[in-house]
Amino acid sequence: MSGRLRSSPAWTGAAIAAGLLGLATALAGRLDLPLILTGLVAVCLGGWLGGRGREAPVPRPAATTQRHAVAEALLAHVPDPVILVDRRTLVVEANPAARALLPALHHARPLSFALRDPEVLDGVEAVLSSGLPRRVALSTRVPLERTFEVQIGALPMPDGSGVSALLFLRDLTSARRLEAMRVDFVANASHELRTPLATLIGFIETLQGPARDDAQARERFLEIMRVQALRMTRLIDDLLSLSRIELREHVAPTAVVDLAALARQMVDAQGPPAEARGATIRLEEGAGPFAVPGDSDELARVIENLIENAVKYGGGRISVGLAREDDPRLGPRIVLSVVDDGPGIPPEHIPRLTERFYRVDVASSRARGGTGLGLAIVKHSLNRHRGRIAIESAVGEGTTVRVSLPEYGTAALPPPADQAGPA
Repeated sequence: MSGRLRSSPAWTGAAIAAGLLGLATALAGRLDLPLILTGLVAVCLGGWLGGRGREAPVPRPAATTQRHAVAEALLAHVPDPVILVDRRTLVVEANPAARALLPALHHARPLSFALRDPEVLDGVEAVLSSGLPRRVALSTRVPLERTFEVQIGALPMPDGSGVSALLFLRDLTSARRLEAMRVDFVANASHELRTPLATLIGFIETLQGPARDDAQARERFLEIMRVQALRMTRLIDDLLSLSRIELREHVAPTAVVDLAALARQMVDAQGPPAEARGATIRLEEGAGPFAVPGDSDELARVIENLIENAVKYGGGRISVGLAREDDPRLGPRIVLSVVDDGPGIPPEHIPRLTERFYRVDVASSRARGGTGLGLAIVKHSLNRHRGRIAIESAVGEGTTVRVSLPEYGTAALPPPADQAGPA
């Protein structure tokens, strides 16, 4: 009899029962050969019937189960997508980040059903055949343009069935965007400074040469040179302001500012230049005060830039308003709105208006003294103040810019992501 049968509870119970029966019969003086044979048959039959179909499963070691649970928990908390495929490129496991990135990713289905990039699939095949790790690039354009570095490594299967491949997708989208932004910034800044510098050098050479004794030409050229020098000054001032704001963007201001008082100061200051351009500015404020946590200089610059844009590119009537709103997600907010009745902005330009040096009409902006940095300064200032900006416009119907800031006394929220565009 095998060790498994000897240790079976059914055999043990049958043997005990037969032993008790034999003992009782012996005490009664009736023990004989037929009775002994009957007892042995009962033991065998009872053990066989009791053990039939009771093949006990091999218990899984507790340590192995615990380690598997810990591995699954670690995989679930990895923020980057991770996918494990077997030697047939069928999906064995994937963490929530991978399933969110590739909704068509399902267990026991081919990886190619969800990920159709040829370079990645070829890389997986190469790793499965050679066992050597590889790195490939992955770019997605739907629903958003994103860039990943896919690290593929060989991993032995726990059951010894062969080699599997582990895909780790590292998101490089933000780094690539930042790199492109820096390149564009340097190129745009150098271009913006090169034009007025070339103009100044040209007129200086003309005054030193052919127009040396021409008083009328000298006066006209000097005026143009003054305008170009002021343009460079504004550009440098805006660049320095933007750099200072970005340097402190993570530090929320703690002082208390009355937004209504700042709005009145800016409306009074911008009144004469607006009248010179044939525009009027009207302030519409509700029941104040409108207290917000903030830096008065930066918030004054925000209001000034918004009003200047409305005067330069808007219509004849400009309205500056202040109101309160209770946002269900953000809480009590103070809303500053600047509305003009100008020609409006085509919808394709609105999402990019807060980018550095972005202009709807480059020639018109330069002619009116714009640097292309005003709304970029507004956006970064609002990020520091935990504020938001929304731009609404329709061609031929004017433009509305709304700025919302947390009211003083409410909990400050983390700085919002880049949110330029319509509400």
